[in-house]
Amino acid sequence: MSTPTRVGASVTEAPTAAPDGSAPRRAGVSPTRPKPFTPWLFLLPYLALFTVFVIVPSVFGLWISLHEWDYTLPNKPFVGGENYAELFDPNSVNSGSFWTSMRATGIFTLFSVPLLLVLPLLVALLMNKSFPGRNFFRAVYFAPYVLGVAVVGLLWRYLLDNNIGLVNYYLGLFGLPDDTAWTTSVPAAWVALVGVTVWWTLGFNAVIYLAALQDIPGELYEAASVDGANAWQKFRNVTLPGLRPILTFVTINTLIASANMFGQSYIITQGAPGRETRTAIYQIAETGLRNFQMGDAAAMSYVLTFFLMIISVVVFWLFREKKEKPVADESATAQSGGIR
Repeated sequence: MSTPTRVGASVTEAPTAAPDGSAPRRAGVSPTRPKPFTPWLFLLPYLALFTVFVIVPSVFGLWISLHEWDYTLPNKPFVGGENYAELFDPNSVNSGSFWTSMRATGIFTLFSVPLLLVLPLLVALLMNKSFPGRNFFRAVYFAPYVLGVAVVGLLWRYLLDNNIGLVNYYLGLFGLPDDTAWTTSVPAAWVALVGVTVWWTLGFNAVIYLAALQDIPGELYEAASVDGANAWQKFRNVTLPGLRPILTFVTINTLIASANMFGQSYIITQGAPGRETRTAIYQIAETGLRNFQMGDAAAMSYVLTFFLMIISVVVFWLFREKKEKPVADESATAQSGGIR
């Protein structure tokens, strides 16, 4: 209960301490509540950018895919789903090249994603230990990721050159074949593209894994040691469950990045040999920007997006948290004859 306090000629009430021990407040004054629209004010800048740069282009791209859209011509007739139907028609002009590029995207994704999930995790496990120079090696692993795709592509194009490249030169010094056409033959071109991509982006996933590893409570490892668990059992029963949310994020992010690979193929192999390493994004850019068939290119983009959405749903389903079955009530078990 507040007590009057005389100040000069006026009487005021002393602040009343809150029952929970928090800061005192004046009697009769209710705490200030935020307005209902306050959170939306903070979200407004992001929502504005998201609308302008994601939602509007997505809707506009869908609209373009329903037209015969040549941006060099004034007339852009509406064709409905004809652009999509042509992609599934073996006799159409764009069908064969598009599905060849989808096959190339699938090959690249199939071989790059497992490496970009496993190798960064091994690096993160190593960098999570205490040893001299740990921060230096963390920076070394992450350093390539700060380079742009143009820098990486031009650098490795010269290193992998069949005639003047240092890769073949050093292979020859070790008595290995020194005439491999890394940029103009398969499967060497795929080895080059996957290897360069893993070298370039490994550090990003490793940093994410490292942050997640440091969030796993050390008490869990101590308890596992007390129970006699070895290193593999700790990894399988403590580390992997603790990394489950991060594994989902890294897997989805790596899948999308691999499926959208363009710069490495465009700069290093230029789609060679033939169209073997021309990925879907490469083909979409070629169709829309060089051949002026924006409607067909937009349709290709949405077909690719559809496949990525299916794969993402599968990944979320695989990494979902499985609910344990509730233990049967003892009384019910006793009634069934299980406990006497």
